[in-house]
Amino acid sequence: MNDPAAGNRVQDLGRVGVTDAARQLIERLKATHGPIMFHLSGGCCDGSAPMCFKVGEFRLGGVDEKVGEIVGCEFWMDREQFRRWAHTRWTVDVVPGRGASFSLEAPLNQRFLIRSAMCATGPPAEPV
Repeated sequence: MNDPAAGNRVQDLGRVGVTDAARQLIERLKATHGPIMFHLSGGCCDGSAPMCFKVGEFRLGGVDEKVGEIVGCEFWMDREQFRRWAHTRWTVDVVPGRGASFSLEAPLNQRFLIRSAMCATGPPAEPV
C-alpha cells in the first residue's frame, strides 16, 4: 500500500494530483486501452473512488464538471460533489484490492482512491 507520507509525492500541481504509483498504473492502462478518462460520481458505494474508463465508454451528463487532468487524462466530477469538495485538493492514489467492477484497473486487483487535503480557495490574506 502506498503511503503519501512515505515519499509518494504528488506529481501535478492543480486541484487534482496523482501519486507516483497511480501515475505508473495510469500509464500502464493507457498503453493497454488507449485514451482513458476518470469520473468521480456523487453517489453512494464507490462515490469517493474515481472510476477509470476508455474515452467514449462513459456517458457524461449535464451534472458533470471537468475539474482537471492527470497524466494527460481528463478528470470529471459530479457538479454537486465538486461544490461540496470546493475547499479540498485531491490526490489520486492506488492501493491493492478490487474496487468498482467497471473501472479499468479492477482486473489488475488494484483500485484508485482519492486522498484529500483542505486548501485555500482565495488569494492569501494581507498581513496585519
